[in-house]
Amino acid sequence: MEIGSQITGTVEDVLVQEGERVTKGQPLIALEARESKASVVQAQGAVAQAEARIRQLEELTLPSAKEAQTQAEATLRNAQQTYDRTAQLERNGYATRAALDDAQKTLDVARAAKRATEFQVYTASPGGSDHVMAQTQLNQARANLDTAESRLGYATIVAPRDGVLITRSVERGTVVQAGKALLVLAPSGELQLVLQIDERNLGRLALGQTALASADAYPDRHFSATVTYINPGVDISRATVEVKLTVKEPPDYLRQDMTVSVDIEVAAKDNAEVLPVRSVREILSGQAWVMTVKNGRAAKHPVKVGLRGNSQIEIVEGMQPGDIAIPQSSGVLTGQRVRPVLP
Repeated sequence: MEIGSQITGTVEDVLVQEGERVTKGQPLIALEARESKASVVQAQGAVAQAEARIRQLEELTLPSAKEAQTQAEATLRNAQQTYDRTAQLERNGYATRAALDDAQKTLDVARAAKRATEFQVYTASPGGSDHVMAQTQLNQARANLDTAESRLGYATIVAPRDGVLITRSVERGTVVQAGKALLVLAPSGELQLVLQIDERNLGRLALGQTALASADAYPDRHFSATVTYINPGVDISRATVEVKLTVKEPPDYLRQDMTVSVDIEVAAKDNAEVLPVRSVREILSGQAWVMTVKNGRAAKHPVKVGLRGNSQIEIVEGMQPGDIAIPQSSGVLTGQRVRPVLP
């Protein structure tokens, strides 16, 4: 598993060595982050300022506007009463027209003042223009803070999962580019073996089959695996099929890109009668036969075969207990006189 940086930067410190076991979330590489830290501080200040503006509207501006509205309503009531009284006096000849005009002007001013305070209350209330603008500024400030904190977080490259660090290609002071692999991690837990199987064996493979594998570097140590993926396509150039096996409990010595040998159990049968594969001839032709000893001479004996492994093959029909099979390596020809030598 390759690990890289999400941003371009200069390496400030490398916190791990090759061969070291790491845990998920563990810091591996630290990039220089002075500018990112400054951006976070600046964004935090903008958020605090926007939050203060919201509090000012809710705790100062709105209560003051409501108080002013109450006073304006009282002033309007007084102005209305004064106007009504002056109008009555003017009709009865006890007040001049000029006095009535002054009362009307005072009433108009009181009405305008009341409308102004109502607008102030509305704009400072949730849903009002001032409050909406302040909330928009706060949301934008918080988004900028999230972006700044994310960029600061990218300055610390961490392990995506538990595993062993197998390759490190970066040192302190190195300028790294986004997306470039800096480390290679061999993950702990389940691993996969990737095989290229001859397409002629495709019909013998199935998901869920078990296998016994060994690394070429440790040929005497074996571990279990299970077939979990069979590519539906065939590599035309190599006449192979990609097969993947999952190793649920991989040994500690297993490393990424190691060469392994795998024996997949495609079938099994108890108490089967078997012969060495080297003793059965023309297996692929469908007319398998075995050279046996009959009346002191080598004789061709047709057989029906079943399951086949790397070294042994099942004989379903054609052989009886006590029959002697002559291996191909003996060089004996049909009809040649032979004398069995039992061990």
